[in-house]
Amino acid sequence: MERFSLDAAHLLAGGMVLVSFMMLYQNRILGLLNVFAAHAVVLSLSVAWQAYVQAAPHLFVTAAIALILKAIIIPVALHHMVLRLGVHRDIETVGGIGPTMLMGMGLVALSMVVMLPAAAEADPIAREDLALALSVILLGLLMMVTRQNAISQVVGFMSLENGLVLAATGARGMPLVVEISVAFSVLVAFIVIGVFLFRIRERFDTIDTQALDDFREGRE
Repeated sequence: MERFSLDAAHLLAGGMVLVSFMMLYQNRILGLLNVFAAHAVVLSLSVAWQAYVQAAPHLFVTAAIALILKAIIIPVALHHMVLRLGVHRDIETVGGIGPTMLMGMGLVALSMVVMLPAAAEADPIAREDLALALSVILLGLLMMVTRQNAISQVVGFMSLENGLVLAATGARGMPLVVEISVAFSVLVAFIVIGVFLFRIRERFDTIDTQALDDFREGRE
């Protein structure tokens, strides 16, 4: 049973890394939002499994928050925002999809090389989950760096936060009040980002960050 618990935890954490690569591969905004919803679903399953393995009932609340907020509310709101802004089109990627995927594989390898020796004394479930969580975090950062569309950068930020939640739960959980406060902060940040996206769209008729950089350089 212990071996099965270990394998299932690693399978779910590895599933998050796989879905992170699927987000990097997406070149359509609506497709990216659908994959992000799947990312949150896998996160909620992983957290729920950790709640069962660790006998930590408060993590079931964390899993429910991830499912409701990140797999339903935020993707639906972003879908609505994309349709309102009229930006459901291809996502421009710095350097192209191929090089981005190669960089992603390099970051995953780096996560394993760095985290596995550093957590050698940790619990077996926590050790591998921390390495996979670091991979999810780095892949989220990579998305934020390589995508020029503001909405895809928001998705990268949200997936990065999913990696942080995975790391915290894998390392024997976090206090429920901390998870609720983090979820509330993410929701507030999402609302603020949404307001800014609409303002940017009204002012510049685009949400492409490259266009904003060009405008700033033109004023200097």
